[in-house]
Formats: sequence, structure tokens, C-alpha cells
Amino acid sequence: MEIKRVAGLLTILVLTGCQGEAHTNDSPQNGAPAEWTFDFFTPNSLPALVTFAVVQDAEGTIYRFNTLNSTPDLPKVIGGWNDKDRAPGGYWNHVERPPMHIIFCWDSIIDKKVYQTTLTIPKADLEKMLRPAGQKDYWGKTAYYDRVQIGLAPGGKVAVWLQGIRSEPNYRITPSILKTVSGDNLDICKGVTKHPNGYKYYGDTPDFIKGKKYPYGQW
Repeated sequence: MEIKRVAGLLTILVLTGCQGEAHTNDSPQNGAPAEWTFDFFTPNSLPALVTFAVVQDAEGTIYRFNTLNSTPDLPKVIGGWNDKDRAPGGYWNHVERPPMHIIFCWDSIIDKKVYQTTLTIPKADLEKMLRPAGQKDYWGKTAYYDRVQIGLAPGGKVAVWLQGIRSEPNYRITPSILKTVSGDNLDICKGVTKHPNGYKYYGDTPDFIKGKKYPYGQW
């Protein structure tokens, strides 16, 4: 996949979103995070896997991720989203400034198809990530909203949060752009899959969905 093609798509995304860069004061404030992270998860026993992502951060830097953290299912996310549960972190999903535009490919194993999602985080939420949160973290240091949580559900449904500080609830974001496509509408995600030979339910999924009605909740 050519970086020029990805960069072009992000340029279109910026223009259609009518959104400039967040004000970063040219350099991080003292004590500001060295990186911001983004993690994906699914509801309990409704598996999906993120296979590729391209991210443009709040200062315009573009990152490509061919390897990403796992996409775990969260045991307590059943029947609908909540503002408490969180995906664990990992080594790969991080950028130097808050993520602003994200395009990602994902295998929805529960739906047996590939989805491509494009999302833009609103400027107000970007600036929220850049400011101290007004409280301390578990180590007594000034905390920041430096983790983005992205939930993936059946039907290509996507939800986004900023992770709360300590035991604070997560902060739900309404993206200024949020679009998910599949099939003939795929662009950069066409042919991108970890399941080239098709999908098969595994683990607890067959028993979990037995007798339940798709999409197994309100997402």
C-alpha cells in the first residue's frame, strides 16, 4: 500500500472534516506524555481483529501500523457499551501527539467480513487530551487523557472514548467523522485480512450467541 495513497486519503479527510490542527503550543508542556495510545476492543465473545491502521496526529504526522496490539473482547461488555471497561495496552499502538484522524481495517469475525472505518476526533477532544486532566494518576503525577479506546461491534458499529483517569468513567467521544464500509466500498482495506480462507467461530462465541438475536445487543 503506497504511503502517497494513504496520505491523499488523509488529506481528503482533513478537508471534509473542516478541521485544522489542535493548538499544541509548539512543544509539549512540562510533564506532558511522551506519547498517546489508541486501543481496540470488542464486546464479550463477539470477536474482531484490527489488521492495519493509518493515523494522523494533531501535528500532522502520519503513522502506518501493519502490526497492532491485540483486539481483545471484554467480558463485562455484554448487550451494550459502558463507560467503565477498558482494553489493555500494548507495545504498538502509540503516536507522539494525540491521534486526530484514523483509518483502520478490521476483520469482523462475528460478521464474517472486512470493514474499513474512518474517524476524526473533534478538535475540542484533541485539546482535552493536550491539557492536564486536573487530577493525579496512580503515581501521584499530573494526569492526561492520553489513551483512546475504540470499541468494535457487530454490524460494523464503532464507538470511541478517552480513557478516564484512575477509576473515573471513560469519556465518550462523538467523532466529527465516523464512516464504516465493507464489500465493494472498501478502498485501502480491499484484500486486507488475516482470514483469507474465510471465518470460523471459535472459543466461547458459538455458545454465547446460541439462542440470541443478531447483533447481540444495542451498539
